[in-house]
Amino acid sequence: MGLLIRNARILTLAGEDRPRRGAALRELGVIEHGDVLVTEGTIAAVAPKLEVPEGAEIVEANGRVLMPGFIDCHTHACWAGDRLGEWEQKLRGVPHREILQAGGGRAATVRAVRAETKKQLSSGLKPRLEALLREGTTTVEIKSGYGLATEEELKMLRAIVRAGNDWPGTVVPTALLGAGFEGSLDEFARMVVKEMLPEVAREFPDIAVEAICERDAWSVEACMRLFEKARKYHPIRVQADQFNSLGMLPEAIRLNARSVEHLEASTKADLLQLAQSRTCGVVLPCAGFETNQRYARAGFLVDAGGAVALATGCSPDTTPTHSMPFAIALAVRHCGLTAAEAIAACTVNAAAALDLRDRGTIVAGQRADLILLRHRDERLLAWELGGNPVELVICGGNRVS
Repeated sequence: MGLLIRNARILTLAGEDRPRRGAALRELGVIEHGDVLVTEGTIAAVAPKLEVPEGAEIVEANGRVLMPGFIDCHTHACWAGDRLGEWEQKLRGVPHREILQAGGGRAATVRAVRAETKKQLSSGLKPRLEALLREGTTTVEIKSGYGLATEEELKMLRAIVRAGNDWPGTVVPTALLGAGFEGSLDEFARMVVKEMLPEVAREFPDIAVEAICERDAWSVEACMRLFEKARKYHPIRVQADQFNSLGMLPEAIRLNARSVEHLEASTKADLLQLAQSRTCGVVLPCAGFETNQRYARAGFLVDAGGAVALATGCSPDTTPTHSMPFAIALAVRHCGLTAAEAIAACTVNAAAALDLRDRGTIVAGQRADLILLRHRDERLLAWELGGNPVELVICGGNRVS
């Protein structure tokens, strides 16, 4: 029968280049007044005017913005327990080190994750997925990383996949094997490379492998040990330069990492090197908003010809949000992106960061993940703070919200 969205302001983001770089990020491919036909989960046609197929359901857009569904390419949305007590302590000025010494921080979430079954973790993830969908996210990446043991990491990945199978959108799992450590980092990293990585690879052969390079996480040397082994069979992703520039970014570029994420503390020299590489920079302004008011210089990276993607970073500690519109608003205010660049960064470029070529644009043949805004001007996505701008979500060709 099909579905016809009629008389919309369509942001097609059409174009061959993936990811978009430099000035191309501002090209939204706008059709001022147009129609989109969806059949069997796929975009069948896009044009200024389409005939209504017999029996098709019609959605009258009345000039409102129709755009690709958001693609959130960096989240830690699978967790157990909460960190509300720690959050209140931070608001009262309790030092972070004191919270850690009392058993808080990542260790608290690790204990909570280990105490739950796969089914419980999956059940806890489902309402977060529904919240993401309501605000227009139709594809989401979700990391493991709170297990710190082989069976616990596998449990997390299985829970992520299980929850995704029951969700209308697409869940992309990532094996965050280099998140924290117990005991000696050197010994833990050796265990991850020799024991954990092969087990994960056996069950999830195509999964991306990731590590966090920070002073309270993994060192450059430990990350390199993991990546040199993992990259033979897996895409690699790196979280680097959130608080400190430790030298991981040039190494990630040398290893042809799919993405380098955070970048708040990156030097201009490293960002220029990133701009000339094939690696995508993923910025997470919601993390800076919650932690230290420090933001990645995404505008500088774009002006240098780089590829930039935008994500929420949804997590139980540094980024308690599922709202891509909020991430867009912060990226425009604090990261130097224009509204158009931010929109491209969380659609077509976020798809590229996850190596998904069947979404992120409104072009015939693409998966029909679409959102209809209540706005007639897409810049209001960046201008407005708070509230949900998404009027209708179409996921895999079906109306879901």
